[in-house]
Amino acid sequence: MERILRGAGWEPGRHVDTSTWRHLLEGDGFVMHEAAERFLGEFGGLSVEYGGAGISRAREPFEFDPLLGLGEDDRFSEWGEVIGKSLFPIGELDRGRFFLGIDEAGAIYLVADRLARFGAGDTGIEHLVLGVAPEWLCP
Repeated sequence: MERILRGAGWEPGRHVDTSTWRHLLEGDGFVMHEAAERFLGEFGGLSVEYGGAGISRAREPFEFDPLLGLGEDDRFSEWGEVIGKSLFPIGELDRGRFFLGIDEAGAIYLVADRLARFGAGDTGIEHLVLGVAPEWLCP
């Protein structure tokens, strides 16, 4: 996992300014919580362009650019209400096929017509990178 993230430009101690993302997304109706700010401060702007076999699902390209969720505040807020969490966009999976979001506890989600959770913190990133199927929460 570390090799793949380093190949995308990540390194320990990486810090990205999130103020522009916060300003634009909050103007679109989102509220950036602390977990989203921490995550994007470390991983924002990374893009992983690979595919292939994974552990329990195909590994798909993903991009950590929260602006890809602009205009989707209704989708994120509706799913957040269903699970009782505040979801904030962090990017896209499979070249725009799915959105990625994060809740206030740091769990990473696949957000589409259905909702699935990859896991919290390092586990969520590991599952996303290595191709571990998320847990489907809502049909």
